Amino acid sequence: MNAPLPRFAMEALHGLVPDFAVLAFPRAQAKDCLAGRDEDDCLWLVAPDPPPRALLEWAEQHMAEPYRLALAELADIRAWLARQEGELKALDAFGTLAGAGAADSGGAQELSLAAIGEDDSPVIRLVHSTLYDALQAGVSDIHLENDPQGLVIKYRLDGVLAVVSRVAGADMAEQAISRIKVMAELDIAERRIPQDGRFKVRLQGREVDLRVSIMPGVHGEDAVLRILDRRQLADEIQGLRLEHLGFDAGILASLRKLTHEPYGMVLVTGPTGSGKTTTLYAAISEINHGRDKIITIEDPVEYQLPGVLQIPVNEKKGLTFARGLRSILRHDPDKIMVGEIRDTETAQIAVQSALTGHLVLTTVHANNVFDVLGRFLQLGVDPYNLVYALNGILAQRLVRMNCGHCSVDEVPAPELMAASGITDEAGFRFRAGRGCAHCRGTGYKGRQAVAEMLVMNDGLREMIVAREPMSRIKEEARRGGTHSLRAAAVEFVRAGRTTLEEINRVTFVA
Repeated sequence: MNAPLPRFAMEALHGLVPDFAVLAFPRAQAKDCLAGRDEDDCLWLVAPDPPPRALLEWAEQHMAEPYRLALAELADIRAWLARQEGELKALDAFGTLAGAGAADSGGAQELSLAAIGEDDSPVIRLVHSTLYDALQAGVSDIHLENDPQGLVIKYRLDGVLAVVSRVAGADMAEQAISRIKVMAELDIAERRIPQDGRFKVRLQGREVDLRVSIMPGVHGEDAVLRILDRRQLADEIQGLRLEHLGFDAGILASLRKLTHEPYGMVLVTGPTGSGKTTTLYAAISEINHGRDKIITIEDPVEYQLPGVLQIPVNEKKGLTFARGLRSILRHDPDKIMVGEIRDTETAQIAVQSALTGHLVLTTVHANNVFDVLGRFLQLGVDPYNLVYALNGILAQRLVRMNCGHCSVDEVPAPELMAASGITDEAGFRFRAGRGCAHCRGTGYKGRQAVAEMLVMNDGLREMIVAREPMSRIKEEARRGGTHSLRAAAVEFVRAGRTTLEEINRVTFVA
């Protein structure tokens, strides 16, 4: 090979017709090379300059037919591959691509600024750039909503939705939803019923899972993408302990005592996205010393805890919380975590497990610690069994903290003070964020938990079994040291860590 090899510029590369019959697309991506035919139907293998020896040796052994070798800039090759990948995915949306030419739908879609910039499809650029920006910003959910003007894109950042962009045109909106459906392997022709799916993307070497919910509406279909960044969660969970969650000292001590008990039930309650699972993971991380058998059943398993047997719910196969919990009890556990109490059967088995010598950690949806009691009674659980199985209940919310880069002292308006139930501002240090690049203009950065804790005692148990009025039960709990969510949130405002508007958003005014 004495003669200099021909070089292909970007224009020449895009003049090639891809030939995946001789070089599979995933192989081309892995080896940073490409195969295509020119206008004379001559097969070319284009390699980076200088060509890696391993690539040349591989080509000599595996290329399916004679070819010519050419060189190109590595960046140009990767841009060509990114463009072809987008075209393959777009073709797949219309069902015209099959066989060896199809991209590996089970793999993760690579996201990078270079690939997005080189893509010729405006729809693919829109979807991929939205995913890229959302992952970089650390949002939890992406909402793509149809309205009469086109598509509205919203991010849920720190628990709050915000509009980030609008795209005019019903056609573009429809195509963007179709693109999401293709990535999640959903039926693009079905637009009358809800659909659920999932897919993966790869950003800067890490894989991120996205769960997709498609919902038909008046103006077209809406999509919500729940982002589950397992590496980020792993970093957060690694070494996580209860004191990292922001609970005050009294609640922290009570919760730690309850989760270290040998048996009984500890309930964590709050709305979706209030950090219940993170609290349970932190508790399990503290009690996971290797001397006890710990088993969890979750929907889904969000992070793998070392030394813990974790079972994912699979309702399509018949593995529900109730059925899984019954099986767990035959597996000689010491401590059990149930992701959520959803039905009567699961509630009754969990209570019986706590009464028979197991520590049960679980969650249930309720507004506060007192509503949990009514929720279990509504599910048909015997009050006597419930109160003697129950060690304590934690209700929590996540409150956005003021941005440390742009927060300044601020005096709230008198109307806001009155609406927030603040009659005496003595001792308060009111602060609020003005909005900056660090907080994406919101004035808030990060969240911490506020909580109320109900620790069961004999007096409370007797009152609940006797079905005393809830007002008397609450009075007894307050005498025992239970403080409301609202009181905990007000303390954050007093210290200048958040705002009255924020605590009014997540807690009721007393």
